[in-house]
Amino acid sequence: MDIAIIDPNTAACRGLQSMIGEVAGDVTVRMFPDFGALADDTPYAYDLYFVTSQAYVLYNKFFIQQKDKTVVLTYGRVKHAFFSSSRLLDLYDSEDKIKKKLKLIFKNRSIREKQAASEEDLSPREIEVLVLIAKGFMNKEIADRLGISLTTVISHRKNIVEKLGIKSVSGLTIYAVMNGYVSPDVI
Repeated sequence: MDIAIIDPNTAACRGLQSMIGEVAGDVTVRMFPDFGALADDTPYAYDLYFVTSQAYVLYNKFFIQQKDKTVVLTYGRVKHAFFSSSRLLDLYDSEDKIKKKLKLIFKNRSIREKQAASEEDLSPREIEVLVLIAKGFMNKEIADRLGISLTTVISHRKNIVEKLGIKSVSGLTIYAVMNGYVSPDVI
């Protein structure tokens, strides 16, 4: 198994590399200080990507394509619902906690690939509503644009919130960007 760690913090990379070796055994771990270094290598050749939340946001088009293979590295700051909890690894946690999380990541890797991190999929209409929410449209404007009733828009919003566990408009907007539904340039 080939693993890429994309993080400018060399010490964190080395520590994570060591823990991955202990937990996963015979794996090849390559470290990259930034996405450009990964892009100069063979970016699609890896089975797993451990990447900082900043790089994930900046290069979300690539990482969305690799969604089932990507684990977002945080430093105690990013614990939002737009990242599936199974795809987050907080490097400020204790070594034991990180190793437990790594064991889960490797153990459940095949399950995650099949179930896409067990997140419920949004329907095509819910995605349309989500995109318009992210673009700043109000419920009535969404209803008019999609040719549906205001009650239907409210129902779609309720379903989106239940499926994603994100209640705020800003959280939904970030989710839409992170999952490639809306370009950051549009908002």
